[in-house]
Amino acid sequence: MRLCRSIIPLGLVLGLLAQPLVGEERPRARDLGIAPGVLPAGELNAITDVEDVRVGHVSLVSGDDIRTGVTAVLPHGGNLFQDKVPGAVYTANGFGKAAGFEQVRELGVLESPILLTNTLNVGTTLEAGVAWMLEQDGNEDVHSVNVVVGETNDGFLNDIRSQSVRPQHVFSAIESAEGGTVAEGNVGAGTGTRAFGWKAGIGTASRALPDPLGGYTVGVLVQSNFGGVLTMDGARVGEALGSYTFREEVETELELELNNVVDEQGSIMVVIATDAPVSERNLERMAKRASLGIGRSGGFMSNGSGDFMVAFSTSDTVSHQSPSEGRSRNVLADRDMDPLFMATVEATEEAIYNSLLQAESMTGRQGNHMEALPIERLEEILDDR
Repeated sequence: MRLCRSIIPLGLVLGLLAQPLVGEERPRARDLGIAPGVLPAGELNAITDVEDVRVGHVSLVSGDDIRTGVTAVLPHGGNLFQDKVPGAVYTANGFGKAAGFEQVRELGVLESPILLTNTLNVGTTLEAGVAWMLEQDGNEDVHSVNVVVGETNDGFLNDIRSQSVRPQHVFSAIESAEGGTVAEGNVGAGTGTRAFGWKAGIGTASRALPDPLGGYTVGVLVQSNFGGVLTMDGARVGEALGSYTFREEVETELELELNNVVDEQGSIMVVIATDAPVSERNLERMAKRASLGIGRSGGFMSNGSGDFMVAFSTSDTVSHQSPSEGRSRNVLADRDMDPLFMATVEATEEAIYNSLLQAESMTGRQGNHMEALPIERLEEILDDR
């Protein structure tokens, strides 16, 4: 695999990455005893627990007002166009600018990295994704490619009108994608996002099914940027902190403890990976279940929220070169899908928590500020359950 010719200027990327973005001392959900559901997490508790799945970020933090980036999720490390994977998409609420969904919906395969960015940079990210795909060894005769791009609007902290994501940032996010531990919080496409009135970002989690339930793994990655009433493992956190959607209308006489901006207009991108042999139809059914994980965290899919899910299976690949030979594939029966449905719900819920817990406070455009979720106060709330 060769690099796209325009991937460098690396100096520009490094300059934009100069500010530390990841709070290494901030906990993940399980560090606080928050373990949604009953199924065990994978070794890393990340989407990369699904073998060969890779994640890459480029985070853009510059001056007083650039707070954005790109996140790339790759189902495998080979040529995704030549060796596609079964895939599906689901739109829970369509106030968004996703690209590439219709062909996945029609054909049931994913043939590109899944690229996440901000609302006004979908076009640039799509164009760069196409350029990267065309440059890959073996794609010299490719004249059509379907690149999947998702977004949320980070315009509160980021000068989104500047459209600061450039093609080299997209290339770098893809080329840097790797397995192992996934950076969370203020990174990549989550650099400037917020949720439930707090700084949010990228989060991930996984579930490893016990052998009697198939032994498969489900991993989820989210880009959180939405409103609601935060609930964590059953604790009514948003209410306890006085920070939730419609608070002023509901609690007219209550003096709020912390006055963060809670905007019910927002979005979430959910990427779901599994190594289970799941049909395209049942991948879409898994994607639908991610909505329940959003609901368990306190989201309600507002009118202005783009809530999009992309799901894929790494259990086999679909060759682009020999489609006429036919394809025989053993897939799980509908009656065997319940453990995967539950795993999707639980991992989505926990990934959202991690997207909040790992994020650090940030000041951005026009001095707008978002506080990180206060850990000590959160622990008190959890102890009082």
